[in-house]
Amino acid sequence: MKVGILGGGQLARMLAGAGIPLGLEFTIVDPKPDACAGALGQLVTADWEESAAIEALAGCERVTCDFENVPAAALEAVSRRTTVHPSARALAAGQDRLAEKRMFESLDIPVPPFAAVSSRPELLEALERIGYPAVLKTRRMGYDGKGQAVLKTVEDLEPAWQALGDHELILEGFVPFDFECAITVVRSAAGDMRCYPLSRTVHHDGILRLALAPAPAAEVLQAKAERLGRALAEHLGYVGCLTLELFARDGRLLANEFAPRVHNSAHWTIEGAQVSQFENHLRAVCDWPLGDTAARGRSLMINWIGHMPRPEKLLACRGLHWHDYGKQARPGRKVGHATLTEADGQPLDKLMGELVSSLDDQSASLLTGLMNDSA
Repeated sequence: MKVGILGGGQLARMLAGAGIPLGLEFTIVDPKPDACAGALGQLVTADWEESAAIEALAGCERVTCDFENVPAAALEAVSRRTTVHPSARALAAGQDRLAEKRMFESLDIPVPPFAAVSSRPELLEALERIGYPAVLKTRRMGYDGKGQAVLKTVEDLEPAWQALGDHELILEGFVPFDFECAITVVRSAAGDMRCYPLSRTVHHDGILRLALAPAPAAEVLQAKAERLGRALAEHLGYVGCLTLELFARDGRLLANEFAPRVHNSAHWTIEGAQVSQFENHLRAVCDWPLGDTAARGRSLMINWIGHMPRPEKLLACRGLHWHDYGKQARPGRKVGHATLTEADGQPLDKLMGELVSSLDDQSASLLTGLMNDSA
């Protein structure tokens, strides 16, 4: 079976890596000629709505996405020619933060207070109601901390407005969370639905740096997170993997946002779960039976941001699995990750302690903080 992927980044690369052993072939469409997934399939360099892109994908038996901001019109055009999962409707639901929050409310998925903002007076009115601190975000196209500003005091208003005021915006109340976490759900076209163990996530400068799974306190929060994720997937008639990002506070969960695709917080599933999110996404897209989402043990995923570290010292760490995306180094760019799994009968806590000394100062500090918080 030939599968088309809109988007040629690392998610498409890992989808293809999971699909090739299943006998799948891939056509990958991306505007960039150096898209890193191109090494694992036929790369078509074209903008999303170009006829070359649509024709290439129309020749595939199934089509999916590695990027949620593909224009819904492009996806609809492809869906008139072949089977597309997830649907244009599902992608559109995650492309506008205001519509997303309203959808969450309609599904009884708790969210922080929020308000639409399209002018300075509306911003002031929203702050009057929500209060400081708050986060001002663009409604569309923001990711990895882009398109947002934290408002701690009135002095932050003008710089934030200068940076973001020419966009449609949303103001959200700042959540003093205990920690962040994420639930990944996979749903088949027939409605079979399974959930991965909750991942505890750590961000720095708006970018995911660490994910630990199963998350500490998962026995308390897993059922709550699954209820929210399942409600969302069912509402969207979703097919494939989606991830709901959450704030945990005093035993409660508040939804931040969802991603209608495979997600960074579940990269640990490649080595750490019975069947990875990438394989299960393809199984769902291809109308094949879903695989087991259970964890093999505990896992830690570390993102490499900006540049790949030298592997020699890190690969000496027991239980470490290396992923280089083949991307050019660039500040703030996700260029690879590593996953640490329990090995040689050693618990993950011990292996994390051994790994710390091999990391750069920032990663070591974040990991030490996670270990202390999880103890």
